[in-house]
Amino acid sequence: MSRRLRKIIATTDVHSAFNSAAAILAHLHAARAESLIVDCGDFFEGSGFYRFGKGQIEREILTSLYDLLAPGNHGWRHHFEPELREMTVCANATDDNGTPLFNRVRINRVGGRRVAVTAVIGSQAFNTIPADQRIGHLVTDPAQALREVMLEHHHRADAWIVLSHSGFDEDLKLAAACPFADVIFSGHCHSDTYNPVHVGDTLVVKGRELGIGYATTEPVGSGWAARTCTFPDSSVVPEDLAMLQDKISFIGRTLASRLGTVNQLYRSTVLDRRHLLEEIASRLHSGLGADAVILNETALRSVPLGETLTLGDLLAIEPFDNQLVYALLPDEHARDHDRLLSHLTERVGPLIIAPAALPSAMGSVLTTDYLADSHLGGRTHQAGLRLGQVVRRVLAIPSPGAADAAQGGEQ
Repeated sequence: MSRRLRKIIATTDVHSAFNSAAAILAHLHAARAESLIVDCGDFFEGSGFYRFGKGQIEREILTSLYDLLAPGNHGWRHHFEPELREMTVCANATDDNGTPLFNRVRINRVGGRRVAVTAVIGSQAFNTIPADQRIGHLVTDPAQALREVMLEHHHRADAWIVLSHSGFDEDLKLAAACPFADVIFSGHCHSDTYNPVHVGDTLVVKGRELGIGYATTEPVGSGWAARTCTFPDSSVVPEDLAMLQDKISFIGRTLASRLGTVNQLYRSTVLDRRHLLEEIASRLHSGLGADAVILNETALRSVPLGETLTLGDLLAIEPFDNQLVYALLPDEHARDHDRLLSHLTERVGPLIIAPAALPSAMGSVLTTDYLADSHLGGRTHQAGLRLGQVVRRVLAIPSPGAADAAQGGEQ
C-alpha cells in the first residue's frame, strides 16, 4: 500500500482491552493510508485477553497496524521481541553501559515535513516494571535525553513529536523543559485530562485509554493542531484482519463465563478498588494471622460491574495474576515503618495497610509477589492464595458449577 502521510494518530494504555476490538481494528486499518500510527505504551496486560492469549493478539495488532511504539511499564519485556523492538523508539532507556536499548529517534515525512518521532519513559513508570524484567536496564532524565537527541538530529528534522510514558503532569514539566517539542503525546497517567494543553508553543495531548479513543495531530500553517477522538462504533473488520478478530472472539466467549452474583455493595457501579482492597486487607489480616498486610492500590483496576461477575470482569479487575506471599522485611524496613511505607509509596503509589497502625514488632508482611520481589528484596514464602481468588470471594456469591471456569483464568 502506497502511503502519503498527513497526520499522526496515537493510542495509549490500551491494556489489552479488546471487548470492542472491531472499532479500533477497522478505524486504524482505514487510517493507515494517510496516518503514521503510534502507541505511547502499555498496549499489553490488563485483561483476560492477555492472560489467555499470552500477548499474541497484541503483537498481531501492533505489527499489522502500527508504525512506532513507546515502551511502557506493562509489557516491557515484549518490546525486546525482534519485530516489536524494531518498531520501538526510546531516548532515555539504556543498558548498564549506557548503550541505548532501542532506536532513539525515527524520521518520517508527515504533511510534507520531516518529523522526528522519539519517546521517553518516566522513572516512576520504569520502577514499576517487575525487577526481573529490567535487570541491566536503566533510564536517564527524560528532558536531558530529549535535548541530547534533538542536538544530534536537529539538522534532519523540521518538527519534533514525543511519545511519553510518564504521566500527564510530568509531561507538562517535560514540555516546559523541552520547548523544541511540537507535540507530546502523553501516556501512563490514566488522568481525565484529554483536551490538548498548551505549554508555550508545545501541545500536550492524551487519547482515551483502554482502546476507547486516540489523539491525533497534523501540520496546520507553520505549527501543529491536536485533538482527541473516540473510535467510531463498528461491527465489521477488514478481511485481512478477520482471523485476528476470530481469535479475539474465541477468547471473548471464554471470558463471558459467569462466576457469580455481585454482592449488593459493589453491584451496578464502577468498582471502588480502594474500598475493595481495604476489605480484602482486613479479611487477610484477621483470617491469616499476618503481622500486617500491605497492598498497592494499583494491584487492582476499577471496572464497571453489573449484577453478574464474569471471568472477564475478574481478570480485568485483577489482571496481573498476583500471588499472595509472606515477605521477610529487610532490616532497615523492619526497624523503621515510616521508611518502609515511604519507600513503597514512592515506587508504586497509594498503599492499603492493615492494621491501620502497624505493630512495632513486625518482621514480615503479607503482600503480593510483585511488591515483594520488586521492592522488598524477594525473601518470601507462599501464602497459598492468589489475589484474584480473594477478589472473587469478596465481590460475589459463587454460581453453581462456576469453579472450573474461574480456575481456568487464575492459573
